[in-house]
Amino acid sequence: MAHAASSLPDANDRDLIEGVARVVSIDGGMAWLEPEQTTACGSCHSAAVCGAKPGSARLVARRFQMRNDHGFQVGERVVVGIPEDTLRRASLTAYGIPLLFMLVAGVTVQKLGGGDLGAALATIAGLAIGLLLVRFKSQRLSRRGELAPRYLRRAFGSDAECGHDRS
Repeated sequence: MAHAASSLPDANDRDLIEGVARVVSIDGGMAWLEPEQTTACGSCHSAAVCGAKPGSARLVARRFQMRNDHGFQVGERVVVGIPEDTLRRASLTAYGIPLLFMLVAGVTVQKLGGGDLGAALATIAGLAIGLLLVRFKSQRLSRRGELAPRYLRRAFGSDAECGHDRS
């Protein structure tokens, strides 16, 4: 477990992707945060259906827990970050593994003379196997804490300012 700690993001790391999250509840020593949409939602014609409104089912599904070591209060906005490398690896895992398994299975069966139906079924099976592997790998990464955002600083300003702090 000691080697996992070295891969966790440092708040001073320059290669962090930052986002703003709102503290929605405190449960013992843990805080539940919900990511805020940081684009120009007020002027977006799709704002009503995109799921970026506070409390929407899509944002509730994206809630995450963080240790309340910084004395968060419900309603407070904080800036959290995740290393670019972590996001890149997670993206490659989520999309690359299923795509690779899907293509390899379909092409292999086609080359072995399985015909179009066999190749199509192998492609679907390869996709399913790839998705299953992604599930196991993401659970392992999550248990190690590699996918969890880290607290960077408190956010200042109002929602109308798109969640960016003024400092």
